[in-house]
Amino acid sequence: MISQAVRAAAAAVLVFLTTGCSSLGYYAQSVSGHLQLLNAARPVPELLADPATPDALKARLELTQRIRDYAVKALKLPDNDSYRRYADLRRSAAVWNVVAAPELSLTLRTWCFPVVGCVAYRGYYDRDHAESYANQLRASGLDVGVYGVPAYSTLGKIPGPYFADPLLNTFVQSAEGELARLIFHELSHQVAFAPDDTVFNESFATTVERLGTARWLVDHGSPSAREALAMKESRRADFRALTARYRDSLSALYQSAASDDDKRRGKAELLAQLRADHAELKAGRWQGYTGYDRWFDRVNNTSFGVLAAYTELVPQFERLLAAQGGDLPRFYAEVRRLAGLPMDERRRALQVAGPSP
Repeated sequence: MISQAVRAAAAAVLVFLTTGCSSLGYYAQSVSGHLQLLNAARPVPELLADPATPDALKARLELTQRIRDYAVKALKLPDNDSYRRYADLRRSAAVWNVVAAPELSLTLRTWCFPVVGCVAYRGYYDRDHAESYANQLRASGLDVGVYGVPAYSTLGKIPGPYFADPLLNTFVQSAEGELARLIFHELSHQVAFAPDDTVFNESFATTVERLGTARWLVDHGSPSAREALAMKESRRADFRALTARYRDSLSALYQSAASDDDKRRGKAELLAQLRADHAELKAGRWQGYTGYDRWFDRVNNTSFGVLAAYTELVPQFERLLAAQGGDLPRFYAEVRRLAGLPMDERRRALQVAGPSP
């Protein structure tokens, strides 16, 4: 029945999409947006058998299914209906996330909701709605960011193919390594989830995606795919090193005894120098690569907060994996155990997980 479907979808969005609901209008767009996404999805075998499906899309869908099977067999990720259907949303992102931070702090604002707890972003299926909310936050003096998300996880909690996370046009045409990375990342969220701890959840998924993508490309990737990922990883390493230096400088500035006016001037100078360093890197080592232009054009405090959420605890998770002898099921079991602990205890346990790999 449609009423049951709506209630189930509402639960999925409210509990698992982690965008929450502080008003009836926001709740309505979350439910309707998620249902539209699910209703647009068709089983991959059906699309592969359909003569109307373009050959290029068939090739990508076949690749996703090989990656999906590898996730189960080699990475021991969940074997369920996720990523066995495909939906063309006819837009560039699944959702748009709004993030905010104080003018003189790198700490992201959080929104707290029933069951999922507190998260550091608020998601919208319509970009204009996201921008409208972002403008409200900017008017209050906050640094604000809006970014498109190609996929999100519902954590695999609702059984049946209809409610499973589908493949989307927003990422299915990605380069082979990036496609594998995203599928492994999103499936990892089904392994363990800690309410109130975005950094824990995203850093864990990033750890699994890096490991899984490297293994996939060794076992099945084409030489060109391995070369493309190596080039991208090199740029990512440069990007992380550059932004980490400026994140540390901004953090030190904000925590200093300087006046707010001096902090504002210092912030403007640091961000200007960051952009200049990016331009130098782009003209040199990156040979004109423009992939990070948008990030640097819009950089503010939220930009650094989002980066930290995805990578801050990766070294700790890598040590934890090494402490489990590289055994993925044991690693996942330990991560699930940690996810059930209070946050402070969870972080302490990660810090002493084991020797560096």
